[in-house]
Amino acid sequence: MLDYDVVVIGGGPAGLAAAIEAKKNGIDHILVIERERELGGILQQCIHNGFGLHVFKEELTGPEYAERFIIELRELGIEYKLDTMVLNITKDKDLTAINAIDGLMYIRAKAIILSMGCRERTRGAINIPGSRSAGIFTAGTAQRFVNMEGYMVGKKVVILGSGDIGLIMARRMTLEGAEVIAVVELMPYSGGLTRNIVQCLDDFNIPLLLSHTVIDIKGKDRLEGITIAKTAENRKPIVGTERYIECDTLLLSVGLIPENELSKGAEVELNEVTGGPVVNESMETSIGGIFACGNVVHVHDLVDWVTEESRRAGKSAAKYVKNQLSSGCVGLNTKPERGIRYIVPQRVRLNNVEDTLNLYMRVDNIYHNTNIVVKADGKLIKKIKKIHLTPGEMETVTLPIHDLKEQQIREITVEIQKEGGINYGN
Repeated sequence: MLDYDVVVIGGGPAGLAAAIEAKKNGIDHILVIERERELGGILQQCIHNGFGLHVFKEELTGPEYAERFIIELRELGIEYKLDTMVLNITKDKDLTAINAIDGLMYIRAKAIILSMGCRERTRGAINIPGSRSAGIFTAGTAQRFVNMEGYMVGKKVVILGSGDIGLIMARRMTLEGAEVIAVVELMPYSGGLTRNIVQCLDDFNIPLLLSHTVIDIKGKDRLEGITIAKTAENRKPIVGTERYIECDTLLLSVGLIPENELSKGAEVELNEVTGGPVVNESMETSIGGIFACGNVVHVHDLVDWVTEESRRAGKSAAKYVKNQLSSGCVGLNTKPERGIRYIVPQRVRLNNVEDTLNLYMRVDNIYHNTNIVVKADGKLIKKIKKIHLTPGEMETVTLPIHDLKEQQIREITVEIQKEGGINYGN
């Protein structure tokens, strides 16, 4: 049995930041376990720039951003294992892992940080009918083929879904000489950042077809073409709007799913909306001493926000190991209401919050000229005017903790209201 103070599962941007922060907060015996052959996670294949504007105040590529944390991890002497798969974890914080060098390992930790990231939805998850021909990839798989393996996946491309990876691959494929015919989006709004719509589609004259979906795939060996159709408000195809597009490649950017098989094995409580663990202000899950951060909790739009959240998880794990984290203190719940899909954290123990409480959330639709309204036990405590809100961009609300402690608040609710205080949906 190997013993560590903190074990971090996942060596991507979340795991690296969490491990480094735990080390800086006085924890020496740390192990990072990564299943891939290199540290850095998905950032290693994100060769475009736009990373680090908030954390480093400069624009970096994904590998450059990851390299800064990898270098720091090594300088701090934090142990890590690559090509290593964690098979299961328990509520008692015991782990079973395996690799080709050490074989089967049994590891005991005082605290565990879950940072396994997320995976892409596949064709099977969205039930597209048609033949099973070659040329259909998730956008992330295509990104790895093109950017890291040096393979061009196709020449005439359609992208289904307008998540950030899909938008970025529209630009990438165009720069590599492919013709990107269109980006097709089921919803009436894009799932990606506005800046990516502008820089990856508008700048290259790539059409974005909102309220459309793929209803058929043609091709025996290699993809020959797809049929798309407009969709109604119920997201069902509208008969008579079908259109055939000749193409040899279909990229899927139809959503990300937090990787929580290990979390389920440890009986960690999961949120139905995010698909990730229910966490408190310290990024601690429903199991004491098991923390979570990054895309395994909820899908972020910027890696900078992943880093900030993961640093909080690393610091909290260090406090837990040193018995400095308050567990029996009175807490409150956060509750999303009209227009808000979810809020992270879902639970807050006020004694563990130093100065301000940050609530992270996403809206459920596009809203213009609205207010984000925050209430404590039904009483208005904050109203933030917003000109534009979209599901593709995460929103943050910052609350001073002093007032919440004084008033002994039990529940914080957040909702979207029109100007004048009228709720959407009324």
